[in-house]
Amino acid sequence: MTGAPPGSTLPANTSAPTRRDWIGLAVLSVGLGLIVLDGTIVGVALPAIISDLSLDLTDAQWVNSLYAVVLAALLLSTGRLADRWGRKRMFLFGLTVFVAGSLLAAASGSAGTLIAARAVQAVGAAFIMPSTLSTVNAVFRGRYRAAAFGVWGAVISGAAAVGPLAGGALTQWASWHWIFLVNLPLGLVVAIAAIFTVSESKGGDDRPGADVDGAMLSMIGFGALVFAVIEGPDLGWWTPKGELKVFGWRWPEQAPISIVPVAFAVAASALVLFVVWERHRRNNGRSAILDLRLFGLPTFSWGNVTAAAVAVGEFGIIFALPLYLVNALGLDVMQAGLVLAAMAIGAFVSGAMARHLAARLGAPAVVLLGLGLEVAGVLILVVVIGSSTSGWIIALPLILYGLGLGLASAQLTGTVLRDVPVDDSGQASATQSTVRQVGSALGTAFAGAALSVALATTLPTALDHAGFSGPAADQVAAATRESAGTTITMLRAEGVHSPLGDRTDAAVGALSEGFADATRWSMVVAVAFLALGFLGAARLRRAAAAPART
Repeated sequence: MTGAPPGSTLPANTSAPTRRDWIGLAVLSVGLGLIVLDGTIVGVALPAIISDLSLDLTDAQWVNSLYAVVLAALLLSTGRLADRWGRKRMFLFGLTVFVAGSLLAAASGSAGTLIAARAVQAVGAAFIMPSTLSTVNAVFRGRYRAAAFGVWGAVISGAAAVGPLAGGALTQWASWHWIFLVNLPLGLVVAIAAIFTVSESKGGDDRPGADVDGAMLSMIGFGALVFAVIEGPDLGWWTPKGELKVFGWRWPEQAPISIVPVAFAVAASALVLFVVWERHRRNNGRSAILDLRLFGLPTFSWGNVTAAAVAVGEFGIIFALPLYLVNALGLDVMQAGLVLAAMAIGAFVSGAMARHLAARLGAPAVVLLGLGLEVAGVLILVVVIGSSTSGWIIALPLILYGLGLGLASAQLTGTVLRDVPVDDSGQASATQSTVRQVGSALGTAFAGAALSVALATTLPTALDHAGFSGPAADQVAAATRESAGTTITMLRAEGVHSPLGDRTDAAVGALSEGFADATRWSMVVAVAFLALGFLGAARLRRAAAAPART
């Protein structure tokens, strides 16, 4: 097998997993589902969090994105640790840290505390994710893999889709703090169940040394990349538009160049050095957090390209749509959660079907079909989004999108890891999880950047068409953009008692129209990446059909 580490082969033993193995699969799936849920449950509660903690659009993006950024930065390192120290052990450690971060997030009273708590949650999630996936990849081989990854994918896609509904229900009937508090009892139950049902496993690579430099380079590279995309609209893509202050250090607005292109340069340099460093360590017989030769496996390389592009599109949708539903359409968080739950309906139905379709068509073909449905669903969204569109009209294409999500998620993971040797399950699983998390962070960043850039044009235009102009119009447009649309909800609630008096309703209508137009542009960005994922899935299907090279 080209690109596989020396001496590694796929095991011939494909004996039937025990009942304990299947129960362990369910426990691990729920454990990973818990952190996937946490990545999406925040979206629908975000308008309430923005209002309660007085977040601006950039703060809101970081609440969503930092979770994915830290995950992406740590996954390669934690996957390697899981291979060396034991996957079950790292899973339980990760659950402990994740629950602690959830408690801190629930108690947060400011933007800084909440963002920091999300980082702690992500550290725990970084130990959970590769430990679970690599355990499943090591235990279930041969003909049992399709069933195992079918269960796995259905739980994951379902958790991602249920997140908005759970977030809406908890926020509406309790408070947004409960979207984090719910992790405490769930985490405890999963940890106890894992102790008794999950088998311990390790990888077989015993090369010496800890790749601290590689871990730091990956962290710097991925972190700088997402920082640049998120901060670009506010700090300026080339010429500074504002001042940046971080722990007493400042990048002045008068600087000859914005910090954003500097961050892009740092990201590119760090990631190139990371690749060079990993090759150097491996060639010298030292432990490395990523064996680059895994990318010599066509299914692994094309599968990761597909996963990254799809994650950008999927998380762009999850970030932008809740803001549109609550602020532009005036839905409460529970109503918004019900609309977004349409994705869960589709995902659960198709997730259950995916294994049977894979048996007939092959897993790569099911991934391709799923992505085609996702692209179609979002294209319909682009057409129907408006300032007065019924929430149920928005839900219909989301069902189609959810059908595609369930099919693609259920089969993509197993296809990517199909040719990976068992001893490298942790590395390979962590790599796939890393590209997904980088994609999800960039999805939030790109969608937020597209929304911010579009709002700068659509809001003034809509206000002008409604007869609002001058400094007052500029001020309300700027406030709406900076608050990620929360200003519209505030004006709607105040009515004629707002500073705009009897013109409030007209202003709310204009702002809603401008916000809907900007949301449409965010959806265009999302569908572009989903289309790239579709092209990647076509190449993945071709690679999977080719004879295995030895």
